[in-house]
Amino acid sequence: MPPPARLQVGARVTRPAIASFSGAELREVFAAATVWLERNIPQVNAVNVFPVPDGDTGTNMYLTMRSTMEEAERCADPAAGAVLAAMSHGALMGARGNSGVILSQIIGGLARGVDGATDVTPRSLAAGLELASAAAYKAVTKPAEGTILTVIREVSEAVAAANDNSDLDSLLETAVKTAKASVERTPSLLPVLREAGVVDAGGLGLSVLLEGVLRHVRGQSLESAAVAETVEEDWLAATGARHQTEGSLYGYCTELLIGGSGLDVESIRGRMMGLGDSVIVVGDGQLIRIHVHTDDPGAALSLGTSAGQLVQVKVDNIRKQAERFVEMHEEMRVEAAEPLVVSTVAVVAGEGMERVFHSLGCTRTISGGPTMNPSTREIVEAVDACPTDDVAVLPNDKNIILAARQAQKLTEKRLHVIGSRSMPQGIAALLAISPGEDAKTVAEAMENACGAVRTIEITRAVRRSSIGGVRVNEGDVIAIVDDELKLVAPSPEQAVVRALGGLPKSDASLATLYYGAETTAAAAEELARNIRERFSSYEVEVVFGGQPHYDYIVSVE
Repeated sequence: MPPPARLQVGARVTRPAIASFSGAELREVFAAATVWLERNIPQVNAVNVFPVPDGDTGTNMYLTMRSTMEEAERCADPAAGAVLAAMSHGALMGARGNSGVILSQIIGGLARGVDGATDVTPRSLAAGLELASAAAYKAVTKPAEGTILTVIREVSEAVAAANDNSDLDSLLETAVKTAKASVERTPSLLPVLREAGVVDAGGLGLSVLLEGVLRHVRGQSLESAAVAETVEEDWLAATGARHQTEGSLYGYCTELLIGGSGLDVESIRGRMMGLGDSVIVVGDGQLIRIHVHTDDPGAALSLGTSAGQLVQVKVDNIRKQAERFVEMHEEMRVEAAEPLVVSTVAVVAGEGMERVFHSLGCTRTISGGPTMNPSTREIVEAVDACPTDDVAVLPNDKNIILAARQAQKLTEKRLHVIGSRSMPQGIAALLAISPGEDAKTVAEAMENACGAVRTIEITRAVRRSSIGGVRVNEGDVIAIVDDELKLVAPSPEQAVVRALGGLPKSDASLATLYYGAETTAAAAEELARNIRERFSSYEVEVVFGGQPHYDYIVSVE
């Protein structure tokens, strides 16, 4: 997420001794923290081995913070308490993964500490951190030390001890120093971290957020980031073998957001505990966030619908995530031997798609797509934030290519605009990068990879029209193949099948279904089974894309 317009990244809050934060200043420091976390997503993802090695903690915490800040920006009340209350709601609505849900409770605790006050003071910050720690521990059914829980507890204790006669700058410095020391100690408390040779990812993410706040307050740069650690090879090999032979104890990470009235958090938590582990159930009588690792996501969905109305659903295959985590570290070891030559910036729509691009090593992503084209300025800002002189930009939409080319004139970087016209082409381009190759060779390989991918997009017609002999009415389900309208179908799933059937017979053997924000995992899996039955030559993969407006985006290669 680009920082809000009012934020000047790295600008100091202009007071020698900071006695309080207003609501506006609170938005600024948390926006800076979100920017700093985004810079450090690869570092946090790389050490994510607990509770499962799925390599997405940094991404999940960032997506949670992005939702948090979007709600903060909507808050018209200038009081710090009102801004924090809005942030708490945004965090609960947008929480992703184990770490994101815990982070939402930390933000909720901070909000209760301020409790409607006009400003955040050292006293209310200390009170908020104490409540944040208590809320985080309460959220987890089986709290483990050596995790983000330990870090927030030790930070709250240190800030409480230092609170007398301290200003906010001093307390933030105490918080950051304590968080870093606590993170470094996590391997001594959690055997799996010690065996893997890493620190806790959630704790690291929290430490990064606190550091981002302090950096902004002190006017320090938010541009550079640490180099990602790699996991011990022996542990990684054992993990890969274990997931290939035995699999995880539970197969699916299932997340629900349910709404209603009179919802009973404790009752729902107790029922969820019978379905798996890593159970977190938080919220109030109107809105509850649920996270569980289970072998039966359907049972979790049924439980959720029996308790209230489903607002959000997300299901990830833990075994697949673990396999990708192992592959990521194997690639990191290769890349560590070769310096990064070309950074990459991609325009991406959908939280799942963002996760995919980050997992493939994309340096920076910009939120945007067919209905929300980013400006040239946003592209330039993302390019200038990259650590290398050569940067490849993936527009991922034909209408964004021109803005990307305009950016070439406005940056001192050597900008290579890759002609990717869809997100699947952008993914193929990232996969084509070979570490150690010169920038020209990398750009050529990325460009060539785009041409090897066909893209099918399933959406709804926004008006009545006739294009290329295909007549459509407003609201019709339509299939667009490589930017050309091809057909109308009764349902999104039938549109995918018909579009695949209309492709010429070729050597294409892999179809990847990226299902959108309004499509269920169950519908996508059923579609995948149908495709396998009808087109035996295709290997079919299903990935949560979360893209708006498009029921499915299909990559064919």
